[in-house]
Amino acid sequence: MIRFPAEWEKQSAVLIAWPHQSGDFVTVLESVEKTYVTIAKTITQYQQLIIVCHDDNHQQRIKNLLGDEANMHFIQAAINDTWVRDTVFLSIENDNNPVLKNFRFNGWGDKYIHHEDDALNHKLLPHLPFRGTTHQDIDFVLEGGSLESDGLGTLLTTRQCLLNPNRNPNFSQQEIEQVLIDHLGISRFLWLDQESLDGDDTDAHIDTLARFCSETTIAYTSCEDTEDHHYAGLKNMESQLSTLRTQDNNPYNLVALPLPNPIYNDDGDRLPANYANFLIINDAVLVPAYDDPMDEIALNRIAECFPDRKTIAIPSRPLVYQYGSLHCMTMQFPEKALFR
Repeated sequence: MIRFPAEWEKQSAVLIAWPHQSGDFVTVLESVEKTYVTIAKTITQYQQLIIVCHDDNHQQRIKNLLGDEANMHFIQAAINDTWVRDTVFLSIENDNNPVLKNFRFNGWGDKYIHHEDDALNHKLLPHLPFRGTTHQDIDFVLEGGSLESDGLGTLLTTRQCLLNPNRNPNFSQQEIEQVLIDHLGISRFLWLDQESLDGDDTDAHIDTLARFCSETTIAYTSCEDTEDHHYAGLKNMESQLSTLRTQDNNPYNLVALPLPNPIYNDDGDRLPANYANFLIINDAVLVPAYDDPMDEIALNRIAECFPDRKTIAIPSRPLVYQYGSLHCMTMQFPEKALFR
């Protein structure tokens, strides 16, 4: 039986790709590296961390920033973007055996150069954390940030992303569902109709909007400010979520996460800051924080969803200047998937 594990299940490692002075974060590199240092030092307190870096000099720079940290493993590989949630393998279980699924990546609908990112997984395979793990290449465009699994066969996603003609234009919804049934073991689809947050160029990835916290709880991005143009759309999403049912045919426990006050770049464009982009790791949940009054409210509500884990605020304001946040720049691997 094929199964797509939930994020809260036991993990073997988390992978990140460290920003480089030749990359998109160059104008805010110092501040964004401080965020990466915080994330790396936090994750390594709980589990293994794999860091993709540029070359020997880049690796040494990162080591100098982090100090003598345990549980760190470096892999040198070229990348176009640091958003590994969407470029790195998706992990499934096939009769309890881990399999790494390598879907195609096309730069979120050919918006950006992506040839190195599309080739990244094959660059990872020769290295110790991945060596010996079964993998499968799949000729289908799919990004990890567009999928939420409850570990029991339910998939939560958006039509705006998965059905977008800039991904798999020749596939109908039924054909897309069949791909996900065949490769991820999905047996139940929960489709949302929801536009992207301002500044989100992923075509409404679900991990900015609504997240499984358990088989029965969904935390979601909400808006109570009637003057915010997101208000009507997010209220409509809230209504859709209220109609969804769990595997046992009960309503989900819905937990509203407020939007932080708008953050704008130098061009006056609003950035996609949100709290749904949290990361679940072994015994902890990392929550993006934006130096905003809403940080504490979001942190407390997420903490209530994960009473057996420590909830940790991660300063993530620098990340949104490249249109992503905490979950976008990380990818977890289930227990037994790596270091075999």
